[in-house]
Amino acid sequence: MRRPESLHNGELVKRASVAFLVALLLLTAAAADAGWQHAQASGATARAYGIRVVVPDGPGAQTPTVAAPEDSVVFSGSFDYNHIVTTGSANASASAVAGPSANATASAEVSNLSIFGGEITASSVVAQAHAEARSGAAKGDIAGSTVTGLVALGTPVTGNALQLADWGSLTTVAGGASGTPATGYRGSVTALEIRLTAEHGGLPAGTTILVGYAEVAAEAAPPEPPVTVPKPPKPKGTKSSSRAPEPSPGFPPVLNPPEVTPKLTAGGYVFPVYGPSSFTDTFGALRGDVSGGWHHGDDIFAPLGAPLLAVASGTVFSVGWNKVGGNRLWLRDGQGNLFYYAHLSAFSPLAVNGNKVNAGDVVGFVGNTGDAQGTPFHVHFEVHPVGLLGLGYDGAVNPTSYLLAWKHLQDVSFAGGDAWAPLHSIGSAPKPGAILLTASDISTADGLVPGSLQRAIKPLVVRSDDFSSKKKPK
Repeated sequence: MRRPESLHNGELVKRASVAFLVALLLLTAAAADAGWQHAQASGATARAYGIRVVVPDGPGAQTPTVAAPEDSVVFSGSFDYNHIVTTGSANASASAVAGPSANATASAEVSNLSIFGGEITASSVVAQAHAEARSGAAKGDIAGSTVTGLVALGTPVTGNALQLADWGSLTTVAGGASGTPATGYRGSVTALEIRLTAEHGGLPAGTTILVGYAEVAAEAAPPEPPVTVPKPPKPKGTKSSSRAPEPSPGFPPVLNPPEVTPKLTAGGYVFPVYGPSSFTDTFGALRGDVSGGWHHGDDIFAPLGAPLLAVASGTVFSVGWNKVGGNRLWLRDGQGNLFYYAHLSAFSPLAVNGNKVNAGDVVGFVGNTGDAQGTPFHVHFEVHPVGLLGLGYDGAVNPTSYLLAWKHLQDVSFAGGDAWAPLHSIGSAPKPGAILLTASDISTADGLVPGSLQRAIKPLVVRSDDFSSKKKPK
């Protein structure tokens, strides 16, 4: 499992005393305990927020807080607190599932942070926390929590703590954890914390600025009696061997999650979601009803309809629908590695079985179809290295380190500007509520030229007999 990036060994940073750090961690843990009392009764809880400014005896400010149960995600635009604390974006997500196999995840991501007019800046601040518990076992971590590009008072910060002149202090990735196999796991992390010991920048002494906070708790309920679920019959017309085995409800676990992250190829991979998104490391989390008992990938939360990109150049196959994944597809790269996308709202015209695509091509759009109905919109993404395909569906590996390393594209396009939802496929797919037949590009229109917009938007004339002659997508 990937651990947080190290911020140690800095030569230019003055470190806070050990006693100060210990006291700071105890304060952080005590603040998080307020939300954990409920967790012990409910089995699993999660909470996260991007920014919180606490001002003694005065109004502070914060971005929206998300909490679970009732899985939630929020994508905030720019945040500005009196021009003292500003950000480009602040996103947060929380998910919690109670029961004999309890788990919780929380994540907060802040980009382009600036504090005190640029005295403190960071390109990215990420807080991630994960907890899971089953009978006789409980564990958790804050893997993935990191601060990137942190600069304070004109000097890059390479340590976990820094004294800010004579007016304050700064700490990064401060976490706390407690629990036992019997009582469950509780943990929290603050990615970046700034405390003022004297007035500065228009804020009084005692002010605390928290950037990127996540907390989780999980305690397993007593195990339920085992239930034998018969294997469902194979759909007619399917082959005896499948090159892409998929999750099915009611199947017992076959193997434990592989604890390897093999190198895929020399490069050329891109992040599978275009635009703002949020995810945490949930690979291997307990799943009692599907996927062989554990989570085979990561859930990447994004707005409904966000474009999904081919992570590598390769071949699209198994495009269609099933009960668990909803609208789903597989991608095979040139090395034979497989990538699985599930819960799509729709496919792009490139999503055709056997079609060749390039890295960055739009193959579909974010949704919550299949067993994800009622959850926040996201794509379930998996990585199946070629060397583990012999393990079948259980040959999936943790995608988190790959996702963190892959490039985020700044611009994408897709053929024709169209999208389609399947009218039929393997299984009994629900009928789509709507299908986008075409889209018009009005970028050529000039508001100063009479009739320009009308010429850019040419009416689409469709006769009723046109539909009878068109073939349905396969």
